[in-house]
Amino acid sequence: MPLPTAEDIQPIILQTLEASGPIPDSRELAYNGRLLQSADEQGVVRAVLDSLASKEMVEYKQITTTTYSLTEEGEGITQNGSHEYRVWEVLPVKGQGEPVGIPELKKRLGDETTKVGQMRAFKNKWIAKDGAGFVRAVEAPVDETAVQMKEIKESGLVAGGEAVVKELQKRKLIQHKKHIHYSISKGPQFSTEVKQLETDLTVEMLQSGGWKDASFKQYNFAAAGQPTDGGALHPLLKVREEFRTIFFDMGFTEMPTNRFVESAFWNFDAMFVPQQHPAREMQDTFYVKDPAKALQPDTDYYQRIQKIHEEGGYGSIGYRAPFSHEESQKLLLRTHTTAITTDMLYRLANQPGGFKPAKMFSIDRVFRNETADATHLAEFHQVEGLVADYDITLGHLLAFMQEFFSKTGNHKLRFKPAYNPYTEPSMEVFSYHEGLGKWIEIANSGVFRPEMLEPMGLPKGVRVLGWGMSLERPTMIKYKIQDIRTLVGHKTDLDQVKKRPAVRLEKGDD
Repeated sequence: MPLPTAEDIQPIILQTLEASGPIPDSRELAYNGRLLQSADEQGVVRAVLDSLASKEMVEYKQITTTTYSLTEEGEGITQNGSHEYRVWEVLPVKGQGEPVGIPELKKRLGDETTKVGQMRAFKNKWIAKDGAGFVRAVEAPVDETAVQMKEIKESGLVAGGEAVVKELQKRKLIQHKKHIHYSISKGPQFSTEVKQLETDLTVEMLQSGGWKDASFKQYNFAAAGQPTDGGALHPLLKVREEFRTIFFDMGFTEMPTNRFVESAFWNFDAMFVPQQHPAREMQDTFYVKDPAKALQPDTDYYQRIQKIHEEGGYGSIGYRAPFSHEESQKLLLRTHTTAITTDMLYRLANQPGGFKPAKMFSIDRVFRNETADATHLAEFHQVEGLVADYDITLGHLLAFMQEFFSKTGNHKLRFKPAYNPYTEPSMEVFSYHEGLGKWIEIANSGVFRPEMLEPMGLPKGVRVLGWGMSLERPTMIKYKIQDIRTLVGHKTDLDQVKKRPAVRLEKGDD
């Protein structure tokens, strides 16, 4: 039978109230000779009541009741008895037969009934141990569980209160279902005829005087207003802010990164990326045409870097290749924020008063000339940090990685040796992703080389620990985004940007 409509049910409610007074249970209402018992039918009743209540024609209260039904195991108990009763039933009276052991019980009753029944029968003191087997300890126990199951099946109710319900649910013998219905009474404006209420006072009503005879719908001051259509924080900004909070809590200061255009010297040469390296070619890096050249940095520092490239120094043999000033002065969109880190280290070495230990981080955009696909874009964000102090070692870096990444929800870490032109030793950091069921790379790290630090003017005992990672990867994992192009770019769903919740990284990725 099709579901009755609001138009079908509205006159039934009004006529019943008129003829019989208050309706204690809306499930007593009938349509076409059939009681309105189902959840869907009561949903239609609720819609009608909301409409009538807004006109003050009726008042109603929601009533929630719970009924219980038997699970498959509960049904089995009504037919065969409880597990404990079935165990007692197959045992002999002491002295009148051979005690029955566990193997024999399993043959007769099965593993589950033997396990549960033996335990509960002992608890009820129905059975006793006799040698290697069991015998009856009482003559005629009452199978209260079976009696209880039959009563619940007939009435849908559980006697004994909440503790009994929890126990039966724990044993997976019953399941519950909630039912919502309503008690209904007449409101101040009750009538069997529903007037059309006006919601707006119009110019036409004022001109014609029709407002005098019109009935207006009352304001509902408790109603929620229309949601504002304002902006929302992008998921990347939410995760970025969480990372910033972690860094600040650990005593870091933020590096200024408002320099997207960088010179090849700071982006590559000062970090000892060879001038012949493939990463410096047009297909990997965005070069600037106008202006095409940068100003030369501090002459002494520049010349020291040139000499190390060509001849070596500070323990390095260099690249033994000509150093091009033209290549070094090219302007480009920075390919990593480590260019900013390098500049900041130079400033630390040459600040008034000399070097002081520091902890710094940055989170900002970098650019690579890459083809966009599900995991790559030509523009992404890099999270980077450094710790500069005297006599710190790889062990400090490992300990710091454990501490830092545990705060981001990555508790299972592995470290793999790697190569970077500007760090030695270098490590890739892997974290076990519970959702994906595998180890994934989350960061690159290392100890900055002496030939990078000492030409800046940093004292020989100073060591710098550094690491970097993308912001997009943890964001995609946290929000379960499969394609980076739906996170950033013209395919981004702005509605989803609004709906995605705030993030707390230390809660993990499950």
